[in-house]
Amino acid sequence: MLHAQPLTPQTLALCDTTLRDGEQTAGVAFSLSEKRAIAHALDCAGVAEIEVGIAAMGWNEVAEIRAVVAEIQRAAPVVWCRLRMNDLDMAQKTGVKRVHFAAPTSTAQLEGKLRVDRDWILRETAELVYCATQRGLEVSVGAEDASRTDPDFLIRLAEVAKAAGAIRFRLADTLGLLDPLGAYRLVSHLVSKIELPIEMHAHNDFGMATANTIMAAHAGATHLSVTVNGLGERAGNAALEEVGAALEAGGMHTGIDLTALHPLSDIVARASGRALPVQKPITGALVFAHESGIHVDAILKRADTYEDPRCAPERFGRERQIVIGKHSGAAGLCAALSEAGLPSSTEIAAQLKPLLRAHAIRTKRPANADDLRRMVARLTRASAQE
Repeated sequence: MLHAQPLTPQTLALCDTTLRDGEQTAGVAFSLSEKRAIAHALDCAGVAEIEVGIAAMGWNEVAEIRAVVAEIQRAAPVVWCRLRMNDLDMAQKTGVKRVHFAAPTSTAQLEGKLRVDRDWILRETAELVYCATQRGLEVSVGAEDASRTDPDFLIRLAEVAKAAGAIRFRLADTLGLLDPLGAYRLVSHLVSKIELPIEMHAHNDFGMATANTIMAAHAGATHLSVTVNGLGERAGNAALEEVGAALEAGGMHTGIDLTALHPLSDIVARASGRALPVQKPITGALVFAHESGIHVDAILKRADTYEDPRCAPERFGRERQIVIGKHSGAAGLCAALSEAGLPSSTEIAAQLKPLLRAHAIRTKRPANADDLRRMVARLTRASAQE
């Protein structure tokens, strides 16, 4: 198997967890064939790492992880583990050489979930990371609920993890409580104190996961945890397609093939049973559609009036759509009539506008060529009866 290329200072690594955290979305369960298709598409899209699952779920999961890993040629596959020796043992059965240990760090998590103290977390982290590295594995450690944890304890945990052989430290905003400034401040503070590379794992409870992830990158995080379509617990995670596109637009390289995002998004939407909103950034069906007369008139004259090259449809392997509806102006409507082989004078366009308005209110969708033909035929009949 080929390994991911080493990062350059200008490159950020996107670490996809669709097959782990994404599948933890309530009601979502991927079949093995769907997992393999997603893994293959992620690999082709250029993500640096793919979290392929939780081996501790059982022998069937171990077998499926092995099958999924066979689809991956470039990205590094990662198995997610709790701070338990059994999780490590099961992860090793998959043949994967990268594991990630999630360590609860907040008081609420330590006392409420595990009934342990900070010293226990430090000891378990040191022992399991050292054991894993002695078995020839590469290990990252994640601070679960980091945004509700004393930063000094995060620093101490990272020190312990590094001393035991960890290669990276993940900050998880597990409840999605950070805002972009809070994410920037937390990461920039820890980057100056922690010697390990930092990964950001943001949840979307307040709709800020993408923004928080990008601010973490500006603050010095080198690895960014994402899921396709923003799948994940509750409101989901930072969306791969949004994070990758926004970073590339800002000159921060990720190695992602932007033209692969739309088909990847479609594969995951179908496998998860979660249809995409038509206005989903980057991959939604109508995000490169224009209807407003002012916009369409301008864009037909010069594309960059309402399409910046950094977010132009062709950059993502997609095409601009001119939508005909209530807000269409003469330029767009005449162009649509001409394309449909219909009379395209400004007089016809003006007569069509009341019909278009009624159509839009009644059907809640744009008018297509057949709709326009029917409307023009109606105008022709009315004119003949006068």
